[in-house]
Amino acid sequence: MSENIIGETPQWGTVCLQELQETLLSDSSPFPCTFAVAGVKKDTLRYGFVEDLDDERSWESLGDVLTEYLKTYRELGRETSLVVFFRPESEVRTLQEYRERFWAVLRYLHERDTSPWPAEVPRDTDDPWWEFSFGGTPIFVVCNTPAHELRRSRHSPGFFITFQPRWVFEGLEADTPPGAAARRTIRKRLARYDAVEPARALGSYGDPDNREWQQYFLPDEPTRESAEEQRKCPFQHGSWEPAATG
Repeated sequence: MSENIIGETPQWGTVCLQELQETLLSDSSPFPCTFAVAGVKKDTLRYGFVEDLDDERSWESLGDVLTEYLKTYRELGRETSLVVFFRPESEVRTLQEYRERFWAVLRYLHERDTSPWPAEVPRDTDDPWWEFSFGGTPIFVVCNTPAHELRRSRHSPGFFITFQPRWVFEGLEADTPPGAAARRTIRKRLARYDAVEPARALGSYGDPDNREWQQYFLPDEPTRESAEEQRKCPFQHGSWEPAATG
């Protein structure tokens, strides 16, 4: 397992890994994302750990872990992603608090990114072709929290973030036979796995009605999807420039 971990493994990390792998490999309750299941079976997932969800000083390790992962992810094949766990806490926060922390992490990474934003990725989050990017790489991001209850596919005992390079989805676009088949399978598994219907925000990259950022952190209840927090992206580029490297 050590070769799958980037950076140091804290004492609490082993339990997080075991819990995730048990969830992804369950036969009695198949996890909806078949790519994640295949990744753990093929040993192509990579893992990292961050000590504190509030202390930004501990987030520096996240940038290092993500940078290291992006150097080699193509060698692992299409069914790969980086899962970064934050140290579990004794008390569960509200979903809104986790949402704020999630976007704070992405803003932190963006502000310290030393690579230019990819030329092919729009900076406007309201553009259907926008995607979070780091190290010059477009990345689809997913957040799981202890506060997600009805939407079991986004629940976890602790807070963690999954980073999937956009490259892994090439050839699986919605208008391709493999892409359409994968979406049908995942939707069917989601319907059985979650206690609520699949989120309306789950769309296809580039579709005029789709906004990628809305899929990153899903509300737990369908009635929350039209809330203001889902209509305006918390991530803004502003006058960002690459961070100084000296």
